[in-house]
Amino acid sequence: MEMKTSVKDINILFPVLNERLRLEKGIDQTVAYAREHLSIPCRITILDNGSDDETPEIGRALARKYPEVSYVRVGERGVGVAFRRGISLNECSLVGYMDIDLSTDIKHLGQAVTLFQRDETLQYVNGSRFSRDSDTRGRKWYRKITSMGLVFLLKAFFHMRSTDAVCGFTFLRKDAAEKLVSVCGNDNGWFYTIEFLLRAERMGMRIYDMPVEWQEDYNTTVKMWKTIKNYLIQMRKLHRQFRLEDKEV
Repeated sequence: MEMKTSVKDINILFPVLNERLRLEKGIDQTVAYAREHLSIPCRITILDNGSDDETPEIGRALARKYPEVSYVRVGERGVGVAFRRGISLNECSLVGYMDIDLSTDIKHLGQAVTLFQRDETLQYVNGSRFSRDSDTRGRKWYRKITSMGLVFLLKAFFHMRSTDAVCGFTFLRKDAAEKLVSVCGNDNGWFYTIEFLLRAERMGMRIYDMPVEWQEDYNTTVKMWKTIKNYLIQMRKLHRQFRLEDKEV
């Protein structure tokens, strides 16, 4: 299939909070992979959510070490606010985020770029741990149950077609990302990325549900039960918002 030329470069966003133990390794591995395997120029943006450990010093040092890396101090905590900030600063034709622990195998980055190059109608690549062809390893049983429970609720209340919503691997075309930011709410946490996907489905965007190889990181800084509570609160709000929007239409 003929390769399209609309994809000129990519910006990888890394939202981080107190990641002194993983930041340098994650960036080193990503830079090495991008330089060797990506067919287009790559920007890497570290989005610091208000770390109070050595993350800022490490991030600034990495920005000095690598010309393609930049460090941004967001000032507020939450993946959602970091994602919005990264999109607002982005100038690349593709933009998206990955987890700094690289739980999703980095080889999928190259696969995502190729998908966008080959299909100019594709707007969104959504990594999925629960696709039939995915390979998920090391997942603790209770975390797997809560993640699958979230997917069940999203399908039941929002008729979500994707098989996962919080894999930690999402990439879009620049115009699609900006359009979604303009219609999404202002949740600062992980739920923002869920609304991002649900809104994309409602808007009829062309989405590829990508099977991934995914490895659990037991040193995650995510507070699971606090995150679940916020999910439930935000799901109720969003469901109500969608009903209002449907009535207006």
